[in-house]
Amino acid sequence: MNKARKNYIKSCEVSEVAEFTLGGYRQKVLIEGKTKNLPVVITLHGGPGSPVPFSVGCRGLFPEWTDRAVMVYWDQLGCGINNRKLDDGFTIRSFVDMTCELVSIIKQKFPDNKLFLFGVSWGSILTLNAAARLPEIIDGVLVYGQLLKNVFFNQEIAALFDSAAKKAKSGVQKILATGKDCEYAVLENNLKKLFKLLNTHTDAYFNKNSPRAPMGKIVKGLLTSPDYSFKDFSAVVKNGYKYNKTLWREILNMDLTPLLNEVNVKYVIMQGETDAVASTKTALNAVESRDNKNVTVKVVKNSGHMPSADAMDEIFTQLCELIK
Repeated sequence: MNKARKNYIKSCEVSEVAEFTLGGYRQKVLIEGKTKNLPVVITLHGGPGSPVPFSVGCRGLFPEWTDRAVMVYWDQLGCGINNRKLDDGFTIRSFVDMTCELVSIIKQKFPDNKLFLFGVSWGSILTLNAAARLPEIIDGVLVYGQLLKNVFFNQEIAALFDSAAKKAKSGVQKILATGKDCEYAVLENNLKKLFKLLNTHTDAYFNKNSPRAPMGKIVKGLLTSPDYSFKDFSAVVKNGYKYNKTLWREILNMDLTPLLNEVNVKYVIMQGETDAVASTKTALNAVESRDNKNVTVKVVKNSGHMPSADAMDEIFTQLCELIK
């Protein structure tokens, strides 16, 4: 860890790895902010099971964020510093419950601070449920890549391959025809194939017209973290989620659009222009049809499901606007 990072950590009024019981399990959570009276932002990462860019190993790594908010970084149970084997008893509801417990604990710790959620992809499932459940505690939500329904298995993804090479087109058609209720080993393999095809032939994940968000700083930061062991670093990618066969089935079969009616806090959705995974078209249509003034959608140009470098800048700007 370099000197500048060490000095920044020392300069923060709040910089600790706390332990809380969430869902019946002791879990580590990083809480860091330049001053203790800043608005609080709880981050909910994607995956499920991918604690990047914000994780417990990021102490002192993002001063531009922690100068403006008390940031709360939680490696959701089963990955990173909170890695453990997840059996099939862990469902979406399990993680929503843990999220709501964390929100309540952090609010008790900072009772006079405004509290916001920032979720990405899978994390957006948790933010939407928590916002509907805890409007008296949560002051606002920012999401990038809102998952609502028809994830992967939809005509939008099929249409992306209409003019693709025959092999790619037939491969996608076969995956979609097999469906989402097949044997889990087949489903898991098909999702891996579909990810590769989408990444190679489309802008659904990464928009090829815009530079990707830099990951080198984050990887180096995790490797030199004062709180992460190499085992924790390894569990950012390979972790307990590989044992669970229920979460992805739930994600593929869910429909969260009715929850949009129940949101009574400011809820800002940012969608990559070419995102067909957390479909931007689906999000726009769902929000327009619900007519809930609390929920808005902003489309980010030249970005897919994974935010580009420019999209990360827009996310930061939007977060600063939300919490001011």
